[in-house]
Amino acid sequence: MKKRELYLAALAFALVFTTGVGSVWAYFTTYAEARGGYTISLGDETTVREEFSAWTKHVTIENSADSEPVFVRAKAFCGSQYELKYSDENGKWTPNADGYYYYSDPVPGGGVTEPLDIKIDNVPPEVKDSASFNVVVIYETTPVLYHEDGTAYGDWTRKVDTGEVKGDGA
Repeated sequence: MKKRELYLAALAFALVFTTGVGSVWAYFTTYAEARGGYTISLGDETTVREEFSAWTKHVTIENSADSEPVFVRAKAFCGSQYELKYSDENGKWTPNADGYYYYSDPVPGGGVTEPLDIKIDNVPPEVKDSASFNVVVIYETTPVLYHEDGTAYGDWTRKVDTGEVKGDGA
């Protein structure tokens, strides 16, 4: 009787462990190898270019060659005792109530915006050194989206999930 129970136990043990053998065997025998490849770029990469002369900061935003087309917006900050005046030669930058200036055209990969000129106003005449001023330019981009009729638009409310950042809470 003991032999029979031992055989049944061994058979039950074998049945339990062999039920998953097919999928395990498939996992270990599925193997593929590929050669060569293609570089893909997801998202966009932009760079701000700033030049300063005659109390005016000239700002252009460049989209890298392998990036998707983007819409751009920018604004600047400086000390509260000075006023900033925005201008551009071609009328491509438009002010909005949120304080940003929006570039009217999508910037394609490899493209660059027209200059946005930001002049520091109300500079006292006794101040001769423009190097002591700091105008901070903040710009944002959003991918170009398309309506059903093919017209391009930018969704500035769309949030991009960049992953969860975990820290020690310090």
